[in-house]
Amino acid sequence: MSSILGTYSRKDISFITGKGCYLFAENGDKYLDFVQGIAVNVLGHCHENLVKTIKEQSEKLWHVSNAFIIPEQEKLAKRLTNNTFADFVCFQNSGTEATEASIKIARKYFHKIGKPEKNRIICVQGAFHGRTLAALFAANNPKHTEGFGPRVDGFDQVPFADHEALKKVINKNTAAIMVETIMGEGGIKVVPDVYLKSLKDLCNKHDLLLILDEVQCGIGRTGHFFAFEKSGIVPDIVPIAKGIGGGFPLGACLVTKKASVGMTPGTHGSTFGGNPLAMSIGNTVLDIIFGKDFLDNVKQKGRYFDQGLNKVKAKYPKIIEEIRGVCLIKGLKLLVDNTEFITKLMNHKMLAIKAEENVVRLFPPLIVNTKEIDEAISTIDKVCNEMS
Repeated sequence: MSSILGTYSRKDISFITGKGCYLFAENGDKYLDFVQGIAVNVLGHCHENLVKTIKEQSEKLWHVSNAFIIPEQEKLAKRLTNNTFADFVCFQNSGTEATEASIKIARKYFHKIGKPEKNRIICVQGAFHGRTLAALFAANNPKHTEGFGPRVDGFDQVPFADHEALKKVINKNTAAIMVETIMGEGGIKVVPDVYLKSLKDLCNKHDLLLILDEVQCGIGRTGHFFAFEKSGIVPDIVPIAKGIGGGFPLGACLVTKKASVGMTPGTHGSTFGGNPLAMSIGNTVLDIIFGKDFLDNVKQKGRYFDQGLNKVKAKYPKIIEEIRGVCLIKGLKLLVDNTEFITKLMNHKMLAIKAEENVVRLFPPLIVNTKEIDEAISTIDKVCNEMS
């Protein structure tokens, strides 16, 4: 009997090594991994550059308090601000922590400018922002909040992409709107660019801050560094994690100068956030993602993946209802049970993960090649045929 607290329903398999798109089980079986730690390993398993960085930095310095200047942290922050909308960055260890920081920054902003009554945040029904109490009640999914009362107040929820419902909820106490640019756990639901623009317009009209949660969809997965970039809007706060660490625990909250004004020494902190080892890894991830033609190649592979998935959908219209997502963040909305589908994929040595609305999520690493995409398409085709 395991001594690990039973908060996960785990598959009866253990992996001992990984390389690129593949994981290798204890018995030697090779699996095509299109989970990648749930969109974490953007460069695949054990990328040689990341392995080199971990070895080199671990021999110099792992951890030092944020009471001191950390050069690796300064470097990563400057690269993020130079290449994004943000003016400042604060580092965390996970997406949930980054989301929590976003909530605090938004509320502190209005307190700082003399409007403490503006403290409520509007979120989307079916969203997922993490497992801490505030993050749970921000999304307010009953499956996640049951038994964790009393309710953490300060959040309102509206249906996905419902502009009229959103307008009705805004009041004198509203501080911010927080949405996932692409809903991950909720079923790979892409927020349309036109809706993102309308969110920004509402924020400007009502003096609100816009928080775009890019924990799962950011860091190059859409062929842009951030998924919202194509819309042309500028958010105020963006929490990130997962891909920025390439498999190492790392999160961050990116903030505009305007939204940052309330965050002074002592208002927020993290013992481990921004440690030299994590920062060195984050910088190596950016070395690759910001490299020449890398994101253009991601877009090309995304189009190739999309073409293959749509061919399978056309072949099995009674199995696959819809192909969702952008580039290398994909969801198959099924007309058959998604749990059974994932089990059959696993029987064929391919890994995928479920989401709400009977969706199967697919997260190939950004370094995936067309041969590996073909292997995934072939496996999905086989499972569709078996379930027909």
